[in-house]
Amino acid sequence: MDRTKSPKLALFALSAILVLCSAKAQSACDTHRFADNIAFGDCSALPALGSFLHWTYNEPNGTVSIAFRHPGTSSSSWIAWGINPTGTTMLGTQALVAFINSSGQFEAYTSPITVYQTQLERGSLSFTVTNVSASLVNGEATIFATLELPTNLIAANQVWQMGPMANGLPQIHARTGDNTRSMGRIDFRSGQSSGGGGGAGDRQKKRNTHGILNAVSWGVLLPMGAMMARYMKVFTDPTWFYLHIAFQVSGYVIGVAGWATGIKLGNDSPGTSYSTHRSLGIAIFTFATLQVFALLLRPKPDNKYRVYWNVYHHAVGYTTIILSIINIFKGFDILDPEDKWRWAYIGILIFLGSCVVILEPLTWFIVIRRKSRGSNTVAAPTTNKYSNGVNGTTTSGAHHQDA
Repeated sequence: MDRTKSPKLALFALSAILVLCSAKAQSACDTHRFADNIAFGDCSALPALGSFLHWTYNEPNGTVSIAFRHPGTSSSSWIAWGINPTGTTMLGTQALVAFINSSGQFEAYTSPITVYQTQLERGSLSFTVTNVSASLVNGEATIFATLELPTNLIAANQVWQMGPMANGLPQIHARTGDNTRSMGRIDFRSGQSSGGGGGAGDRQKKRNTHGILNAVSWGVLLPMGAMMARYMKVFTDPTWFYLHIAFQVSGYVIGVAGWATGIKLGNDSPGTSYSTHRSLGIAIFTFATLQVFALLLRPKPDNKYRVYWNVYHHAVGYTTIILSIINIFKGFDILDPEDKWRWAYIGILIFLGSCVVILEPLTWFIVIRRKSRGSNTVAAPTTNKYSNGVNGTTTSGAHHQDA
């Protein structure tokens, strides 16, 4: 083949790919064709759940004809779209709902959302709705309606959702991923539609802040503090003690901030509950607080009860770290961030684990070698009268600090 043609062929192929991609995106919204030649003046690809909203605003009479479209709808799921005059959450939404009824028909109806435990009961909305209908063709569900909106709702908050059916009734939708981001603003007059309105954006920022604070504190600083206590004694005594305290106190303070942010998020979303994540968070906070107050009751190194305190200190400490790591991954499942954040934390855990694999045998080697030389300044890594039970500094040095 003539090499001079290769760049032209490559350019042609790239152009063809771009045209196809562009055509596919356009066909998903602007160029979509409805049955019976129904047409709408505006269209928006909504930023979550793969849904679309088509509408035509009739300014003289204040009506809006809409079509909410959701490809990939199964016969055992429901879809909904609505306007919330008072906020960006589900509560208060004036919704249009559709699913396959007991007669096997895909029907739509109006449903005002007045409680969080709703099963999308039928009811009248705060504004007049006419021409309500629905269709389900080849897995693509569409709700049609005409809304008679007051002036203050021409630009409003919009909410859309999808969820499963069971025993002929709509069930709660997923509370992770796109289902938590399916809200935004719609301006029927200007033709502008966006995802994640101001309230939603603020809530997402709080969720992100909550996740970062807890991942850094409970998931990174606390394990590093424990590693300082276990492995640094044989290298830096008593510096290890101050490093241990610095990491643990910093982790606790930042963790309390993250825990408080989680409490605030829970109070702001009374209809949303992540029971396992919340219960683990409460347990972690309780154990960590007990660790802090336990320092005030720590016996002196030569006290006969010190061994029991050491057992308690290590058991609660390691339990807190294990629960923290588990709960951080629970948080990833809820927050559903980009994969790079999950893998970044996994990378940190791999790094810390690698340090443990290297330092554990190295520390034992140093301890055993010093014992074999008759040194009385380092004890074997077992609990004894003066040690904290982890490669501790001992014997005549009662003045040495102990974690």
